[in-house]
Amino acid sequence: MSHSIHLEIIESAYVYAPCEIEELNIKTLVPKMMTRRRLTRAAKIAIYLSDKVMFKKGRIVYGSSFGELPATSQILHAISKQETISPTHFQNSVYNTAVSYLSMLHGNQEEIMTVSSGDNTALNVLKLGAVKALEGDTILLMAIETLNIENIEKVNKCASYLECGVALKVRLVNKQASMELSTLKSENKIPISISQMFAIAKNCHPEKTNIIEIKL
Repeated sequence: MSHSIHLEIIESAYVYAPCEIEELNIKTLVPKMMTRRRLTRAAKIAIYLSDKVMFKKGRIVYGSSFGELPATSQILHAISKQETISPTHFQNSVYNTAVSYLSMLHGNQEEIMTVSSGDNTALNVLKLGAVKALEGDTILLMAIETLNIENIEKVNKCASYLECGVALKVRLVNKQASMELSTLKSENKIPISISQMFAIAKNCHPEKTNIIEIKL
C-alpha cells in the first residue's frame, strides 16, 4: 500500500550554467579568505542556494549522483601520473563535502543526510525529506551536480549544463497538493539526477502556496 506526504515549498531557488556559474556572491557570503579557498564548486553553490532560501540552521537532506567530481578527477589524474595526491582534494572528495562546509559556516549542528542514487537521486531526496518532515520541523532539501572537469565532453552526451543546483525549504502540511510531480517539466538538459527537484522549483509561484504530493 502506497502512502503520500504533502510538503509545502516555503522557499525555492535554483541556478545552472553551461560550464561554471559565475554570480555566487561568495566573497560576501564567506568573508574569510582562507575558508573561501577551501570551498569546492558544489560547496559554493550550496552556500549560495541556502542564502537564497534563507536557511542557516536545521536539518538538511542533500543529493548528488556524481558527488565531488572535480576533486575525484584530480585524484585520479594524480594516480595516473604517479604523483602525490593533494590532501585538499582527498579531503574534498566525499559526497557530503558541500553541506559539511555549509553547516560549518553557519554553526549548524543538526542532522545532515546525503543521498546518491543515480538518476533517482532527486526523487529519493524528496522521499527522504518527506519522511523526515513528519517530525514537524522545517527541512532544507538540496541537490547539486558539478560536472565541469577536463575531457567531460568525451563522456557527457546528456547534460548541457555542467553546474546545477536546486534548493527547496519545506515543511509538512495537511492541505491539498497544488502540484503533481509527474506532470512537472524541468529545464531541458539539466542532469537527470536532479531534474525532478528543478521541476518543482521552476513551477513554484512566489505569490501562491505551493504544495507537492510525495508518494512513498
